[in-house]
Amino acid sequence: MAEIKIEKKKPIWPWIVAVLIIGALVYYIFVKDHEANSENSVEIENTTSAQ
Repeated sequence: MAEIKIEKKKPIWPWIVAVLIIGALVYYIFVKDHEANSENSVEIENTTSAQ
């Protein structure tokens, strides 16, 4: 009879955790950086009247 080798499936949860961590880092870098820039920006209202 032929011998059939059976390999155990490798767990997928470490990949899911890695993707979530990388996604959280990307979100933190882009969103927090954008919020920091918007706090430093100043809106200037033009109060001169054009007559």
